[in-house]
Amino acid sequence: MAQIDLRDIRKEFRGRGPNKGWLALDGVDLSLEVGEIVGILGPSGCGKSTLLNIIAGLDHAYDGTFTIQGKSIEEQIAAGFRVAYVFQEARLLPWKTVRANVEFALKASKFPVSEWRDRVDRVLGLVELGKFAEFYPGQLSGGMQQRASIARAFAIEPDILLMDEPFSALDEMTARHLRQSLLNIWSAFRTTILFVSHNAVEASFLADRVMIMGNGPGGKIRQEVSIDGVQRPRSYEDTDLFEKSKVVVNALRAHSGRSEITLA
Repeated sequence: MAQIDLRDIRKEFRGRGPNKGWLALDGVDLSLEVGEIVGILGPSGCGKSTLLNIIAGLDHAYDGTFTIQGKSIEEQIAAGFRVAYVFQEARLLPWKTVRANVEFALKASKFPVSEWRDRVDRVLGLVELGKFAEFYPGQLSGGMQQRASIARAFAIEPDILLMDEPFSALDEMTARHLRQSLLNIWSAFRTTILFVSHNAVEASFLADRVMIMGNGPGGKIRQEVSIDGVQRPRSYEDTDLFEKSKVVVNALRAHSGRSEITLA
């Protein structure tokens, strides 16, 4: 049984006046296996972030079925299922040190205080921030702040990690370093990851499968591209990865109607 299973998900935002409603999702089917990394690509407004919010349990007003190992998200969270979310911005608490930011997540997830130091040291070490544990967010670069947010997410050992374009605000060299940091820490935890991106190379580098969503309103998954045959750890110089990236780009062009989309 898949860890995450969504069937015929339909989401409509209600409104008033001449625009009485907006259909964000229309018949989305998606399954994720334990430990899998899946990327979602699609044009703006196709419902990518809306889908993440449903899986996170932040949005309950939808039609269709969404189960986690056969149970609802509410039942699973009550039983201890953990969901972590990484956004475009690091969203660190500026008045707390990096260590205290990670501890804040551990406290919210009710981990024993006796475990905090070891957990924080481990995750910060995996993202190469061990020497910056007592720094405040304002003393760090944007890339370091995002690494701290990734460490905070993994510290609670989530059953699923959701990421909404986490590297889009960074320059490409910094983003490449963070993608590798993400895979380094994933290899230690094997957490199921679902992420949204606009970057075909990024999606191909990170994911086991890439789901292509078409234009809204009423976004749905139009095509799946498997990144099979590209071994981990991955390299940007790998010709197989480059060929898979081209397949992703062509699929995105076909289903978004935008011929100008490139490998970026």
